[in-house]
This record gives sequence, structure tokens and C-alpha cells, in this order.
Amino acid sequence: MRQLSCSNPAAYVETPGLATADTAPETTKAAPAPDNRSRSLRPLIQLLPYIARYKLMAVAAVFALVSAAATTLVLPMAVRQMIDHGFGADDPQLVNTYFLLLIGVAATLALASSCRFFLVMWIGERIVSDVRADVFAHLTRLSPAFYDSARSGEILSRLTADTTQIKAAFGSSASIAMRNFVMFVGAVSLMVYTSPRLSVIVLAAIPVIVLPLIGFGRMVRKRSRAAQDRLADASAFASEMLGAVRTLQAFTAERMAAGRYAAAIESAFQSVRGALGARAFLTGFAIFVISSSVVAVLWIGAGDVFSGRMTGGQLGQFLLYSILAAGALGELSQVWGEISQAAGAAERLAELLRIQPAIASPATPVPLPVPPRGEIRFEAVAFAYNRQEPAAEDLGTPAAIPVLRQIDLDVRRGETIAVVGPSGAGKSTLFHLLMRFYDPTGGRILLDGVDLRDADPETVRARIALVPQDTVVFGSSAADNIAYGRPSALRADIEAAARLALAHDFIAALPQGYDTVLGERGITLSGGQRQRIAIARAVLKDAPVLLLDEATSALDAESETLVQQALERLMQGRTTLVIAHRLATVLKADRILVMDQGMVVETGSHAELVAQDGLYARLARLQFETGARALGG
Repeated sequence: MRQLSCSNPAAYVETPGLATADTAPETTKAAPAPDNRSRSLRPLIQLLPYIARYKLMAVAAVFALVSAAATTLVLPMAVRQMIDHGFGADDPQLVNTYFLLLIGVAATLALASSCRFFLVMWIGERIVSDVRADVFAHLTRLSPAFYDSARSGEILSRLTADTTQIKAAFGSSASIAMRNFVMFVGAVSLMVYTSPRLSVIVLAAIPVIVLPLIGFGRMVRKRSRAAQDRLADASAFASEMLGAVRTLQAFTAERMAAGRYAAAIESAFQSVRGALGARAFLTGFAIFVISSSVVAVLWIGAGDVFSGRMTGGQLGQFLLYSILAAGALGELSQVWGEISQAAGAAERLAELLRIQPAIASPATPVPLPVPPRGEIRFEAVAFAYNRQEPAAEDLGTPAAIPVLRQIDLDVRRGETIAVVGPSGAGKSTLFHLLMRFYDPTGGRILLDGVDLRDADPETVRARIALVPQDTVVFGSSAADNIAYGRPSALRADIEAAARLALAHDFIAALPQGYDTVLGERGITLSGGQRQRIAIARAVLKDAPVLLLDEATSALDAESETLVQQALERLMQGRTTLVIAHRLATVLKADRILVMDQGMVVETGSHAELVAQDGLYARLARLQFETGARALGG
């Protein structure tokens, strides 16, 4: 499975929450896994800073837990007094007094147990909520290079399924484990106090149980990690298939997809089956050893009572303590497996948090000038995407695919530059570099005279409005979708931007108007409507630099004319870069850049480029001839 760990997971530094590794580059290449046998439950220890946020609740939970355990440990003492003194007394009132005391103990136990359950479960839910929020916030800061090779379904599996296992560990499992640990220590101590001789028999059985418990716990943790990895594979596949369900059904591939998903789930089941068998064997083994030791205690203790070395009440007290200790140890053997599974889940989440963004703000970013000018400069810019290919993965190095070569470009304030060329020429990559989704592998890019690598990426992106070719519409309301351009915008500003983008009329016609939920990926809208939502988002941002990636490609002729007029008004006073496959879109540009195979091969106005009779002229002839044939037909 594709791993998401950093390239140096063994180098740790102290960082908040689960992030416990040295700064690591974004990569999907996993280093050799460290020896987990010596790490045990260390991933869960990394969650302690989250518990520290709620010290008061944690202290209250520990107090309630200790109170419940102490109350339980009082019961055998009361039983001893009743056997030795109550039953042998002539006064029945004494027996009644002992039973009333037992009812009081039971009431105290019930109150302490309910408080313990609420507090521990509250802490578990609170920790998981915080972990999920931190992991998601971290994921939003990772640069696009990470998501080029990572699978969203796998990441979502870690964000949901793994955190659910952690909730179980810090909720019910942690509560049971802590309660039974206190019970075990207390019961063993009082057993020794009651009868050191009989205690030897019970204590001799503890190593026989604990040593296999530790060994099986390690195996369960390892197999649980493998099962979670397989489940992440299945989640990634399901997310991909359901996101393209129309294509899936169009090619009648439902049976194939269901079969592949079932195979992935079966793989996850096979990974966890061995752990289930180990846990079942361990549980049965622990019950047999514990029960045998209790029977031996009762056998030998009965002889001591007959010989007068101890009273019946002492034997009853010791027997109850031994049962409490045995029950506590048996419970620990069961929850140990669940906690080990949670440790594997915490380790997977820690892997995500160890990945540091490849694009990050420098320690002391250079401020961009105010007011913004919108001047852009490319100086000998080269760029290559890193793709993991099988041969490269074997060598531990990514394969570099060159996209841009020696790009030199000066864009003046308020200038409109059109970028044209065949598909794959590197046009969209120019936008990606300008938005600083990636850093160039050679040369540099300046915005208002500042090298982008020296500036804060958020500051750079705040000065750029983008209308991408692949329009993104979120599964929220129309107003919320447009407000991504400026989250603090008022409703009047949102509607004004929609009007400028010619989106107001169709939005107003929706069932709830601007409050209508548009569905995942805007599935309820047409392609042209989604494009106009994206244009409205860029209008609302009101940035000095405007990037239009075939912004009118999904519109009909009439809407394209109107939107083009709106965009022309928007472009006034702004630096604008336009990518267009249709040459008619760029006729009014100040300059046209023609790109081919990652290089700028021609530059000039439309008339100048046509006169050169180069690539631009050939592309123009192809489009105009195609249009003429369509009209003639």
C-alpha cells in the first residue's frame, strides 16, 4: 500500500499534539519501518498533550475511578466482619447494620462509577474531536505536491476510522483498563495483608498471564496496523468509484467495482483474523489459569480454616479479593488488544502529522509592497513534476518530468497576457507556480519585486484570484460557494459578484435561492453554471492579479459574450493572465505568449503572430477553418 510517512520517521523533535517527528519533506515514499517491538504503546503516549488540555476533567476522572475501586475493595472487609461477627452474634440488629452499610457502599460505588464513566467518555470524545480537527487543519496546509500522489480515500480513512479506534481506547477501553488496574493493585495488596501464605499461590499465576499478554499485544498491534492499511485501500477505492458513479454505470462496471471492493475488504479481514484468534486464545488461557488459582486458594484455605490458622471470614475476604484481582486481570487481557489496536491507529495519524508542507512560509517572510502593483516577473524559470514510477521507487528517488524550460516573462501592472498553445505545453503550470502551489526547480518568480520563496504563501495567494479550468463547486449553499473568494463578505457583496458573473438569475431561480445547497461537486448545476460560480468567486476576491484558465469555455455563445464583457470590466486596472484554447478569447490581449513543450516559442500581438506564420498562425487557421466548415455544413 502507498505509505504516507515521512522519509525519516525515526528523527523526532518535540512538537504539539501528535506531530512528533523532525521536519520531513512531503513525500509518499515510505522509509523502512522502524522496529515496532520496542515501541509498544508509544503512539498513544503522544496523545498526552491532548489530555493535558483538560487537566481538571482528567483529575476528576481519576478521583472518581479511584473512589469506585476503593469502594469495591471495601466490600470484602464488610463481608468478613459479617461472617465472623454478624452471623455468630445473638443480636439480629447487628446483621441489619452490616447489610445497611453494604447498601451504603453499593450506593457510593454506583455514584462513583457513573461519574467515572461520564468523565472518561467525555475526555475520550473531546480528545478525538481535537485530534480530528488538528489532523484536518494539517492536511489543508499540505501543498498540492502531496495530493498529486496521495489518495483522498486513504487519508479520509485515517481521519475517520483511525480516530474512532483512538476514541475507543481513550473512552471505554481506557476506563476499563484504569479501573481494573487500580482494582488489581488494590486487591493484590489486600490479599497479601489478609494472608501472605495464600497470596503466594495467586501471585505465582500472574507472570504466566502477563508475559503472554505482552507478547500477544505486540502481535495484535502489528496485525491491527496491517488491517487498517488494507481498510484504507478499500476506502480509497470506494471514494474513487462513488465519485465517478455515472462513468461506472455508463460502462456497466458495477460488478467489477463491487468485486474489487469485496476483495479489498476480504484482505482487511484476513489481516485481522489472526489477531482475533490470538486474543481468543489469550482470553481462554487467562480464564483457565486464574480460575485454577482461585480453586487452589479455596482448597488450601479450607484446610487452614479447619486447622484454625484463619477464620471463615478471613477466607471469604481473601477469596473475594482473589476473585476481584483475577477478574481485573482478565479484563486487562481483553482491553489490552483494543488498546494495542488504537496504538496502531495513533501511529498512522502521527505519520500524517509528521509530513511537513513542501511549500511553507520562511521564518522571516519578506512583506509584499502596499499598495499592491500586480507586477509579475519570471526569470529563467524551469520546473519538473516529481512522479513516483516503479523503477524510481525501487531506487528511492522520484522520476522528474520536465514541464517548463527557461521561461522569461515580464508582466507590467494592468497588462493582459494571453497564453496559448497545444495541450501539455505547460500553460496551467505557469499558474500553479505563480500561486506557489509548487516552487520552480530553476530560476525564480517575483511578484511586485519579491521572490515568491521569500514571501508568505498566504500573502501571495491573497493577491491572486483564480478561475480554474476544472471548476470546483463545494457541497454547500450557492452563497457559501461564492464566499470562498472572501469569507468575510456580506450577502450584498456576494450577490453583486454573482450579477457581474451573470450567475444571479439562475441562483435566484433555485428553490432556496442563494441558500440552496448545490450538492457534492455542484452536481445539480450545469457546466456553464458551475463556471459562473467560479467567476463570481474570483470577482468577489477583488485581487490585483487575475488568472483565467479558459474561464468562458463552458458557456454558450450568448453567455460567453456577456461574461466576456463582465470580465473585461473586471480586468480593468488588474494584471491578468488568460489561458485559452480558443483563440477568439485572446484577440484583445496586450500580448500573446505561445507555448510549446514547456517553452515560450512566440510572443506578440495577434497580427504580429499571424504574420510570423508559426505555431500560433497554424492554430488560428485550424480553429477558423473548423468554424467555417461547421457553418458551411
